Amino acid sequence: MSRQDFIEELPKAELHLHIEGSLEPELMFKLAERNNINLKFKSVEEIREAYNFSNLQDFLDIYYEGAGVLIKEQDFYDLTWEYLEKCARENVLHTEIFFDPQTHTDRGISFETVINGIHKALVDGQEKLGVSSKLIMCFLRHLDENAAMKTLEMALPFKDKIVGVGLDSSEVGHPPSKFKNVFAKALDEGFLTVAHAGEEGPPEYIWEALDLLKVKRIDHGVRSIEDPKLMERLIAERMPLTVCPFSNIKLCVFKELKDHNIGTLLEKGLNVSINSDDPAYFGGYMNDNYLGTMEALDLSYDEMGKIARNSFESSFLSESEKQKYFDQIAEVVNKYRN
Repeated sequence: MSRQDFIEELPKAELHLHIEGSLEPELMFKLAERNNINLKFKSVEEIREAYNFSNLQDFLDIYYEGAGVLIKEQDFYDLTWEYLEKCARENVLHTEIFFDPQTHTDRGISFETVINGIHKALVDGQEKLGVSSKLIMCFLRHLDENAAMKTLEMALPFKDKIVGVGLDSSEVGHPPSKFKNVFAKALDEGFLTVAHAGEEGPPEYIWEALDLLKVKRIDHGVRSIEDPKLMERLIAERMPLTVCPFSNIKLCVFKELKDHNIGTLLEKGLNVSINSDDPAYFGGYMNDNYLGTMEALDLSYDEMGKIARNSFESSFLSESEKQKYFDQIAEVVNKYRN
């Protein structure tokens, strides 16, 4: 029994996944043809080549260009369905998906088109694949708060389909405090809140996300290690950090996987989970991230089991649903440990 067998059997929840970032070159090409869109790429291979970027901004440029092939409800359905099929294959039993409505509404696609396509796939994913899910709407932080507020207003008729709001895109120079009012309004409307903080941005951004945006989770959060007081607070509050190892390497947050601090964070008692972020662009879905991290940092079956348990503990599932998964994880860990 190998580490790979163990990772494949281990039940997992994914809490940090941008659905637009799961757009594989093959699907991008197919949708471009279907919607009569001229890509600047002549082949799937050329698109793959373009995925060799080295910083967040270069990645975002290709990410937003790729999203331009998503036009119709069926496109959003196909995108989401392909991701859910991968979840089913990789034993990702629950996923909490980010989507970026502004990426689409700003180019004339209706909010309704976007959310209906994604939601229909999520319903089918539960019924046909056994993958449960929740949907989180992110605001683009490089745009202003007024634009975010307009997006929140657009979302209100679809509250039954959205569990929370988040904050993503270019972090540096766009602190969480910039979005304090829209997050207050979202909380008043009954949404849960999460935010990207402490990836390229400083630990101060994590403090702001906690105190001003009242988040239930920090997405990334790896720079928290630079602030001992912050570390104490995160440990005391069991505040989840949704860490994305392959993404952090691709965007040069760490040089190599063996340099990643997720093992140290786990050892210090932080509630960390492993996630794939934008897997089509960052070179790996959940099992790749789990196995790569386990091997690079020489983590034990127990430590990986703890990370998987954290993923469910940090989810927005009910306590009874979480317990079911805790039991399944314990069973797999015991099998391999012995």
